[in-house]
Amino acid sequence: MRVLLAHGQIVVRRDLRALIEARENFEVCAETSNGPDAVELALQHQPDVAILDIALPIMDGIEVTRQIRKETRRTEIMIFAMRDSTDKIFDALEAGARGYVFKSEAGDRIVEAIRTLARGGAFFSSRADHIANAFNAVEPQFDSHPTALTIRECDVVRLIAEGKSNKHIARLLDISVKTVETHRSSSMRKLSVHSTAELVRYAIRCRLILP
Repeated sequence: MRVLLAHGQIVVRRDLRALIEARENFEVCAETSNGPDAVELALQHQPDVAILDIALPIMDGIEVTRQIRKETRRTEIMIFAMRDSTDKIFDALEAGARGYVFKSEAGDRIVEAIRTLARGGAFFSSRADHIANAFNAVEPQFDSHPTALTIRECDVVRLIAEGKSNKHIARLLDISVKTVETHRSSSMRKLSVHSTAELVRYAIRCRLILP
């Protein structure tokens, strides 16, 4: 399995290279510290997987993903990120990435992600998985605009999109769990959606989530 590494920090690239090349049948075919070179190297070497730092210099990982996807489907792309951001996860998926892994993951999980992508699958860190599920859900046809929701309903929908439970949302907003459920039901009725996945997708599409 041939891997391209693109990360602005040489120490991170060195550690990833050591992790990858310690596995049998894995090799790093190229590496770079910036976005434009990552696009060029991906097209030149056609690796099985490209690991892209989301914060690459000059051109970030999401734009690199878009550029690679315009030219080839040969390489699967894994975004390597410091923290979870619903907005960024959605943008990465929309650009064509099939993996989104946090830098805090253990080495074995990173290797598992590379192997899964190289075999044509998708891999997401657990905190990104619910966003990926919503993204891959059937596209709902929304009949309403965010302004149809009250401020509190927007708060509840945003927190649902961030993966919070009803109990957690109630604690954050200092309201009862029953009130959270009421706001959830009211929002779904107003937006003409019928599942939590559709509600999450709506929140992402309409940028109700925090950056």
